[in-house]
Amino acid sequence: MALKKKRKILRKVIKPAGPCPFCKGKKTPDYKDYKELAKFLTDRAKIISSAYTGVCSKHQRVLSREIKRARHLGLLPFAPSVD
Repeated sequence: MALKKKRKILRKVIKPAGPCPFCKGKKTPDYKDYKELAKFLTDRAKIISSAYTGVCSKHQRVLSREIKRARHLGLLPFAPSVD
């Protein structure tokens, strides 16, 4: 029997041009500013990766931690709202 070869699917991720929005504004993500944090969530309340948002790795780690804090305080949803 012939063995099937597994193919690697290469996906090209395009980084947005320009610096990180937090580095550019010289600020850090904060759980109290939940309206700003909501911009980094999908419609299904998932955190968007830095490959799509252009956030640097340092601020992406802080951003995810602050989103999780805002979720525990009830400022942001854990799951999408049911219409």
